[in-house]
Parts: sequence; structure tokens; C-alpha cells
Amino acid sequence: MVRDWGFKYVEGGTISDISLEAQKKLLDQNGLELISLAVSYEELLNDPNKVIETAKYFESKYVIVGWIPHNANDIGFDKIKRATDFFNKSGKLLKKEGLRLAYHTHGYEFKPYKNGTLFDYMVQRAKDFTFEMDVFWVKMGEEDPLALLKKYSNKISLLHLKDRKIGTKSNNSGQVVGDTNVVLGSGDVGVKEIVDEAIKLRIEYLFVEDESQNVLTQIPGSLEYLQKIS
Repeated sequence: MVRDWGFKYVEGGTISDISLEAQKKLLDQNGLELISLAVSYEELLNDPNKVIETAKYFESKYVIVGWIPHNANDIGFDKIKRATDFFNKSGKLLKKEGLRLAYHTHGYEFKPYKNGTLFDYMVQRAKDFTFEMDVFWVKMGEEDPLALLKKYSNKISLLHLKDRKIGTKSNNSGQVVGDTNVVLGSGDVGVKEIVDEAIKLRIEYLFVEDESQNVLTQIPGSLEYLQKIS
């Protein structure tokens, strides 16, 4: 189905009940390239060599970490600083192996810190890792995705394109209640302007992500919208 939709590049993690060999075979059979391997913070911390080996097996270019461990809404500067240091250290290790580490935003990074946010702290100190900006979660975190993309264009390599239902209330907890993903272009994220800027900036990959209950019917509509504006 993903192949028939016209996708060539995908990202994702390993699947516990399917061997790496079976996953690779499925990808190859369907002409799909796993551009970025998603792993947990703990996986990268506990066994970076295994992460590297797996990413190379899939011929991935990126390793993605999408969550900094914390309980509920207790993220704070100490955890962000520790994670930033860890990502720089890990990113340096991955670079030696021809891979790039990217951190995927999830909204809680936009809590206030000094004259900016915790995200500002992270991005300004990111020397050996880059970012995958999820435009939905940036919007949820009460930030402007387009403005952030322009401000930190040299630190953002990947985007998750995901639109938000109009009327959804923002918060910087990294959580959302209800089914709030909608067809691209029908929400309040400002997808067209973001895509235009991303193309202008030559952002390497823009991934369509949809976490709604209607994902199978919404994705074709999102692709139709993207074709219309590109």
C-alpha cells in the first residue's frame, strides 16, 4: 500500500516479531528505502554499536531519537542538558560510521528557558547532531513552525509533515488528547508555506506522518494536496 501510494523513502524502527532480514526483504521487494532508523534514547545509550550495525544493515542515512526520557510533564533543564550532551557525543560516534543523528521534536522542548525555550538551548549547542522538526508538535508547543524553520534552517535536516485539526488547544506537554491529525492543508499548521520554505532551503527529506484513526483514507488526500502545491 505504501509503495502504491508512490512513496519511495520511509523511516521507522525495528519490529520485535519480524527479523531484520524479513524486514529488509519486504522493503527491497517493494522498492522502499529506510532512510532513517528510529531508535529509543535507551537503545542508543545502552548499545550504540548495535544501533550503528542495524542502521548500516538497512543502508540508512540517519538515526532518529524521538523522545527524551521523563515522567509525565517533568522535563526540565537538567534532562535537556544531559540529552544535548549525549546527542553530541553519540552524533560524533555515528558520524565516524557515515551516519547522522537527528532528534525529533515532540513539543515539550518548547517550555520556557531564560530568554527562549529549552529547544533554543538544544539547537544552539547541537554540534554533532541535527534535528527532525515535526511541524505538528512545534505548533502544539505554541511555536511557529515556519518561523522556527527559517531561524534554525542550518540545524534542521528532516521534517515531519502533519497537520492539526483547527481549534486544537496548544500545550507544551508533549501530549495531545483526541484524534487531532487531519489531511495536510486542512488544518492550522500552515503546511503550504512550510513546504515552500523547505524546498527553498533544500531540506533533505519531508516525511508525511499521520497518526489519526483515519490514516488510510487521509494519506491519499494529503498526497493529493502536496502534488497540488508542489
